[in-house]
Amino acid sequence: MKNPKAIFLIVGVIVIIIIIAILYSHHSDNSTLREDIPSSNQGLSAGRQEVLSTQTNSEGQVTVKVTPKDLSQSSSSWDFEIVLDTHSGNLDQNLTEISILIDDKENRFTPVAWEGDPPQGHHRSGILKFKRLSPKPKSIELRIEKMGDVNERSFKWELQ
Repeated sequence: MKNPKAIFLIVGVIVIIIIIAILYSHHSDNSTLREDIPSSNQGLSAGRQEVLSTQTNSEGQVTVKVTPKDLSQSSSSWDFEIVLDTHSGNLDQNLTEISILIDDKENRFTPVAWEGDPPQGHHRSGILKFKRLSPKPKSIELRIEKMGDVNERSFKWELQ
């Protein structure tokens, strides 16, 4: 080695160039992804689906997970994906008889259909369907009564 300082300098410059290239590449990937995600100050148009979070209730011996699906004014029905799990007893309740949807004005709506597993077993899932609410309320609450050893389970979402 004729000049170890020169070799050290060249290796250092190469390392810095590699780090800059990696950071630039990572920044470009994130910028592309961010374009697809609406910012918080952009409102959802009337035709776009509002994404609402899954809620879970694990009281008693039955776990109930509820995920609202398309609750837009353009949907033909308001659907809630329901997942039920238990390790004791059977899940033999008729969800169209024990569920009710309540809007922000305390109006009550009964389900029009259940599309999913029949009432039996330890694990069930399906879609609980309601007529589309119009005008769209500011909030909704889905109540499921007498599921397992719990008298009432409540799932609430803000819509606007």
